Amino acid sequence: MGIIIAVISGKGGVGKTTTTANIGLGIALNEKKCVVVDFDIGQRNLDMILGLENRVVYDMVQVMDEEVGLKQALIKSKMSPNLFFLAASQTKDKSVLNSKKILKLVTTLSEEFEFVILDAPAGIETGYEHTIEFADRAIVVVNPEVSSIRDADRAIGILDSKSQRVKDGGEVLKYLIINRIDAKMVQSGEMLSSEDILDILSIPLLGKIPEDRGIIDASNQGKPIILDKNSGAGRAYTRIAARLCGEQVAMEDIEMPESGLMHKIKEMFK
Repeated sequence: MGIIIAVISGKGGVGKTTTTANIGLGIALNEKKCVVVDFDIGQRNLDMILGLENRVVYDMVQVMDEEVGLKQALIKSKMSPNLFFLAASQTKDKSVLNSKKILKLVTTLSEEFEFVILDAPAGIETGYEHTIEFADRAIVVVNPEVSSIRDADRAIGILDSKSQRVKDGGEVLKYLIINRIDAKMVQSGEMLSSEDILDILSIPLLGKIPEDRGIIDASNQGKPIILDKNSGAGRAYTRIAARLCGEQVAMEDIEMPESGLMHKIKEMFK
């Protein structure tokens, strides 16, 4: 059986869907079979970041309602034969989800794929609860700001009380990704450091993503930033995907600003 991972945040706009797309592709590039599922019913965005919006014919609700078969709805990535995508419905709302149908869907996916990554909607309402209900693990994405940390803490609390694994006496393993880190702001005290955030949330750190203007352009082009080897964010996602695949990869310190000279030298070799 594959591993079911819910990518959560609590607060919207922290880069959760971008993270889902990049780590999904990163896992696939590590020769692991992976499927990413958009659970944000009514607001489909993951397909655009993956460059697959024009290939969506059927969605997860149609699969759960048995209107179409799973294989009809799964879309193969253009960037890796190991990555597949299952779209959210844009014509339904979160009320169409129910536990029995979700369990059947994620169980079927975990029988075929090594990694099943669920992109949770923002907020902590029913759509979020259904996303985390049958997860084995959770990746918590935060920005280094108080509102993001607070909302993530609330989302973790719901995960630890309402997931089926917890109800059965087990535990959902949780990992933290800190997104949009600005080294200069951390050093000047204008931004929370990773140590500050870890002290508050008390879950293991999976990776740090630096602020990178290239992410917006990459998302608009439907080419995840992980494909850009000159991108700091892309390299960070590559390391995170490797860790998820079981590799021992050192945590890079991206919270120390580079000197002007070192930055210029690096720019020369891009």
